Amino acid sequence: MRQFGLIGYPLSHSFSQGYFTEKFLHENEKGLQYTNFPIASINDFDDLWLTQANLQGLNITIPYKKLVIPFLHHASSVVKKINACNCIRKYNNELYGYNTDVIGFEKSLAPFLQPHHTHALILGTGGAAVAVEWVLQKLNINYLLVSRANANADSSESGNAISYDALTTELLSQYTLIINTSPVGMYPNVDELPSLPYEAITAQHHLYDLIYNPAETLFMKKGLAQGATVQNGLAMLHIQAEESWRIWNTPTPPLENEN
Repeated sequence: MRQFGLIGYPLSHSFSQGYFTEKFLHENEKGLQYTNFPIASINDFDDLWLTQANLQGLNITIPYKKLVIPFLHHASSVVKKINACNCIRKYNNELYGYNTDVIGFEKSLAPFLQPHHTHALILGTGGAAVAVEWVLQKLNINYLLVSRANANADSSESGNAISYDALTTELLSQYTLIINTSPVGMYPNVDELPSLPYEAITAQHHLYDLIYNPAETLFMKKGLAQGATVQNGLAMLHIQAEESWRIWNTPTPPLENEN
């Protein structure tokens, strides 16, 4: 039996468990199991590996993407750069850490990216925002972080964070790529949306909501009503999952997982 799983807390709903369970059935993979491990404290991390003898790989979600890093024996350059790990592989009793958020975001954004998308707004400053920042830096897209408390927006090394109150129609006319990394609008709070001057959104804008439940958030609906292109986070999750599977199944752990 080869076992994989997800750690986080709480884990009331897991895309990963459903995805991999269906994948194993569809591809007729035998002797594989994917389990949710809702550990209440990072102090339980070592015990998890001791009690689950067949565990070979983990996905990591809130609130442990940063807290697992001290437990790693090896980390990709992206993990070192953004201080966030969401995928671990065990190999020869050592733990290798990766970040598949960056690949998931970059590849899922690519079909929608246009030459005029040179400036982006990142809504939220949590764990997902740092992966988005890394990709935008790689693509040479200027960005601002938008936070309810921009003075505490510590995910940005350059300190380029503003408050929602600072968003104006003039600003949105330049920042035509808007990425929501916050949980605002996620089920069951489907009537909520980030506070933006939506009347300033045009057909030149692209709105990317990392939320996938609901499939069309109010943030996305407002964008569509203004003629913008929109997408949710489901494609990103699929890409992330497949990248985790690749990492877990290469003969030896890849030194890097980013493109």
